[in-house]
Amino acid sequence: MPDDTVGRSFKRWFWRPPRAHGETIAGRTVSFLELFYDLVYVAVITQAAHHIAEHVSTRGFVEFAVVFGLVWVAWVNGSLYLELHGREDGRTRAVVFIQMGVLTLLAVFAADAADGTGREFAVVYATFLAVMTWLWYSVWRQDRHDHREFLTVAGLYVSGMVVAVVVILVSAFLPTGPRLVVWAFFSVGWIVGIGLAARSVAGINAGLSPSESLVERLGLFTILVLGEVIFGVVDGLSSAETNAKTITTGMIALVIGFGFWWIYFDLVGRRPPRDDGAALANWLLSHLPITLSITTAGAAMVSLIGHAHDPRTPAGTAWLLSGAVALGLLALIVTAQSLADADRFSAVYRPLSAALVGGSGAALVVGWMRPAPWLLALLLVAILVVLWFFAVSRFLRADAWS
Repeated sequence: MPDDTVGRSFKRWFWRPPRAHGETIAGRTVSFLELFYDLVYVAVITQAAHHIAEHVSTRGFVEFAVVFGLVWVAWVNGSLYLELHGREDGRTRAVVFIQMGVLTLLAVFAADAADGTGREFAVVYATFLAVMTWLWYSVWRQDRHDHREFLTVAGLYVSGMVVAVVVILVSAFLPTGPRLVVWAFFSVGWIVGIGLAARSVAGINAGLSPSESLVERLGLFTILVLGEVIFGVVDGLSSAETNAKTITTGMIALVIGFGFWWIYFDLVGRRPPRDDGAALANWLLSHLPITLSITTAGAAMVSLIGHAHDPRTPAGTAWLLSGAVALGLLALIVTAQSLADADRFSAVYRPLSAALVGGSGAALVVGWMRPAPWLLALLLVAILVVLWFFAVSRFLRADAWS
């Protein structure tokens, strides 16, 4: 092949425009690049979780939830861009690695983002949003030529991204308290925006469909945060006195993570949402409290194991862990009701919602009781096991188990 042809091929490979809206890839699966991209969020979330592990209190949870919301918004932006507009080419690889570089720096400031390093975190986060704004703008330019029916939706999204960059950048120069308030309103604004888009004429599913790759991507992110449970147990056992009671408490706590996995993937994992805007938005948004609850539970296990010899679990630790389980179960109701299977197998999912509410209430009762750490973990495991057996029995009766 002549050198000029090779040169043109490389140039086209590195400068090919993103896929426009509506240019779906049939049978697409999650790529190795996306898996690599998701790994950087492990570092960001792990660093952010240190804050709540060291500040087991209502305030600590609220501060962590605000920072986690920002991280989740970043992941959704990066993931949806790859889902809708990424290619297997040099340009996509380059922009993903740029994002990963920025996110790696974000992880450095994530542990103390609610306090000492909030300004640095805001500046780096604004930089990430600026990169994403440029990427979404390149999609808008592509739509302007090839898919004008998506032009309004894409234009509104780009405008929203520009506002987001400005808001986060301004927050860097605010005191800690007002900065956290701005971040909280920022995350809530994204949630409200997605909800409103789902009910607009164009709808959130304009160009976005519940593909297998999208379902797989949300499942993989859930697996990533499940790793925080393992990190929490390891951190707890590493920093506590190693003896039979401590190890037993840690191993029982680890089973809570296993229970989350069984509940999520057998009830809602690998099952696509209904192909309408409201269901798709509910399915997507419900993963924010689900992943937040799993990460919080992992962070709470550090304190649980550290107090393994206490006759009663400290109030903050008990409420944090049991509250995380309760929140995750309630969020699963929204996820389940947005599935296509919720209509096909209503005999399964209707009673399942009631069971999840009951399980959530039972988890809160356990937190209120504050038994010994090992017993608190064991009771939460028992709740998850009972829920799983109830769900599976309903699936088997309806011939809906796979």
